[in-house]
Amino acid sequence: MKETAEPVNKEMNHLQLLIQRMAGLESRYDPGICMLRSPFSSPGYHTTLKQAEFIHSTRDSLSYALGLLDTELARYEQRAFDIIRQVISLQDTDRSHDTFGIWSWFYEEPLHQMAPPDWNWGDFCGSRLVQAIARHGHRLPDSLREDMIYSIDYACEAIIRRNVGPDYTNIAIIGAFVTRIAGEQLGREDYAAYGLERLRKLYAHTMEHGAFQEYNSPVYTYIAILELSKLQSETTDSTVKALTGELLELTWKTVAGYYHPATAQWSGPHSRSYGALLNEQSKAFLQMATGGAVRFFPWKELPYEEEWYRSGIQCPPAYLADFMIPETKEVRQLLEGEREGEGQMDGGKWAVTYMTPQFSIGSFTHSDLWNQRRPLVVYADNHGQPAYIRLRCLHDGYDYCSARFKSLQEAGHLLFGVDFITDGGDTHPNLDRTGGIIEAADLRLRLEIGGCLDGIIAGPTEEGASIIIGGTSFNLTTWFAAFSGHAGAVRSWAWEIHNAEDCINIDMILYTGPRRSIDFTSLQQAALVFSLEVQPEEEDEVYAEPVLEMTDDGGGLRVNSSGRDGGFLLQLNPGPAK
Repeated sequence: MKETAEPVNKEMNHLQLLIQRMAGLESRYDPGICMLRSPFSSPGYHTTLKQAEFIHSTRDSLSYALGLLDTELARYEQRAFDIIRQVISLQDTDRSHDTFGIWSWFYEEPLHQMAPPDWNWGDFCGSRLVQAIARHGHRLPDSLREDMIYSIDYACEAIIRRNVGPDYTNIAIIGAFVTRIAGEQLGREDYAAYGLERLRKLYAHTMEHGAFQEYNSPVYTYIAILELSKLQSETTDSTVKALTGELLELTWKTVAGYYHPATAQWSGPHSRSYGALLNEQSKAFLQMATGGAVRFFPWKELPYEEEWYRSGIQCPPAYLADFMIPETKEVRQLLEGEREGEGQMDGGKWAVTYMTPQFSIGSFTHSDLWNQRRPLVVYADNHGQPAYIRLRCLHDGYDYCSARFKSLQEAGHLLFGVDFITDGGDTHPNLDRTGGIIEAADLRLRLEIGGCLDGIIAGPTEEGASIIIGGTSFNLTTWFAAFSGHAGAVRSWAWEIHNAEDCINIDMILYTGPRRSIDFTSLQQAALVFSLEVQPEEEDEVYAEPVLEMTDDGGGLRVNSSGRDGGFLLQLNPGPAK
């Protein structure tokens, strides 16, 4: 049994850090609009704005207002009231609208201009208003408090009307928080009962699967911990506290189990992620929650988030040792299907991770290659700094969703394949479906190496490519490659090595040339099989070649790891769009 470790922080002053955070946001406050101004950025969907330089975010402005009130400083009160009053005025209050009870993302873009509106904004904005009422209701002017209660009512109605299921983890939690705490604070038993039932459904779903739907996601696991902690801190109900407590225990066990001490990274695979390496917010969050068991910043320079204040976020002491003590281990988690085998042909979806003190390698047995997925990701210790390897499929430089990943992993050996579907999306799984036909000037597979590149050696081999990071060698081998039946089809399947400014790219080009149509529904064959393995220390540890067999109808390729159970089936002929 592992020894527990106590938080080592004796220096953290949440109120001081919050005040410091509010002072840092001072220059972004726009008194003319009474909202927080930010540089414009977009994921490419929901908003129709393209060229705006700055925007005023409804959610961020409410977070700022709550932070101002939480400082308890009189000089910030009126500004917080002005912000809340302004953002409330932007809510849709017409019950005949589908968007009743929600907000647009930005002051600059009314709801009717969004394509489509984001219904999550009822949850996000509603949660800030509920916290403001719960913590500072006694300080609010009567008229503002009355307006806030109406606004919270509308948000609760929108949340209940939408009624998302437990598989939409972060919104299931936030919606439960808004309705439950609104019910407790406003004396609305109907809201409180709905919030508790929603939490119970999430609890049952999560415990049945042993994990959240957005499995091992640095982004969404953080949100789950934050929102569950808020709910546990704000509620007065013992049942809610018990349910959130068990969910938090499960979540922290996952986070600690995937943390890789040598690289200070969150091991893969990740169902959703916005970056290859932990960002500043994630590092600060882990430092704060572990009380300094992991430490990235001097405490006085910690990039504190106003949402953390009074949220009760804390990693259970029993898991702190996992953040500090390197070990060799393998983690296998069944996410979908029956626990009868561990290969793709058994129908189950597994997450597999192998960790040593020097590296971690993680994979899903199957996944798409959306830009937020990390179905194959490696972290390696590059002489004290983190480096990563991740697989991508790029259509004109952007991740192609209709490329499909399948794999079988045994410790540090990963056998994987890529094929293509014809009923999926281009840049998003379902918002821009291709019908199986794309216009492209370039289509390629890429192993991207990033992070600390000092001393990394990457070069082609007769079978594929080799990569040396720190003291660890990785071998990439091509076992099968076919992408035929279109003009300009590549005849050579060698990997090319390109050094970019902040990464090393190992590319297999499927097509490059004049922009033309690639019709996956009429390709003769389109599938590829590779392995990526850590160079074994002993000769007798070398893995045997995989077994590749065509299906009886010739439309599929069975891939098995020789001498091991399980495997996966690639769709060799994409066929007509479904």
